[in-house]
Amino acid sequence: MQEPPEAARPEPFADGLPGTATTRLFLALAPPDEAKEELTRALRPVTDAFPHMRWNRVEDWHITLAFLGEHPVATVPLLMPPLAALAARRSGLRLALRGGGHFDDRVLWSGVEGDRAGLHLLATEVRAVVRECGVSFVDRPFRPHLTLARSRRGEQRAVVEAAAGLALFSGRDWPAERLHLVGSNIGRGPGPMRYRDIAAWDFLAPGPAAG
Repeated sequence: MQEPPEAARPEPFADGLPGTATTRLFLALAPPDEAKEELTRALRPVTDAFPHMRWNRVEDWHITLAFLGEHPVATVPLLMPPLAALAARRSGLRLALRGGGHFDDRVLWSGVEGDRAGLHLLATEVRAVVRECGVSFVDRPFRPHLTLARSRRGEQRAVVEAAAGLALFSGRDWPAERLHLVGSNIGRGPGPMRYRDIAAWDFLAPGPAAG
C-alpha cells in the first residue's frame, strides 16, 4: 500500500479517482518492508513453481481488520476523525508472518502470529467505530491472514500445493504501528487488485510494538 503525502487528508485519494463515485474500503495493518522482503524470499520457490497464479503485488500486502465493501467516496470524511482518534489511544502490536494456508482451494495466505489477542481486540474496536459512523458492512468473523495469491479457474490444486510449500516459513516479529484506511477503484481488469492508502494514522499510546 502506498503512503499518502499527508496521512489525514482524503483529497489525494479523490483526485486519483476522477469521475469515480464509489470505492471499496477496508481497514488494515501493513507489514514493514523487512517483513515483506523476508516472506518474498521464502516465497521464491513457490512463485517459481506456480507462476500462473494471480499473485498480489508485494506493495499491496496487508492484514485486513474490517472489509467495508463498496461505498460512496463521500463516506471517507465521516470515517477519518473517529479512526484517527482510535489510533491515537491505541498502542502498536508485535506480529509475525508464519506458515501458510488456503481458503476453499482458491486463496493462498500467510498466517499471522504474535499478539493475536491484541489483534482481535483492535479489529473489534475498528469495526465498532465504523458502525458508530453509520457505515454498513458485512461483519464477517475475523481470521487474521495476509492474502498472497488466488488460483485461476481449473487450477485450484496449485493453491493447496503452494500452501504446503509455506508450511515451515517462520518470519521474525515486527511492530505494527499504523492503522490504514485503504481504497480500491472498482474499475478493475483481470490483473491483480490495486490498492491505495486513503489515510494512515500512527498508534500513539505507549506499548510493546517498539520493543
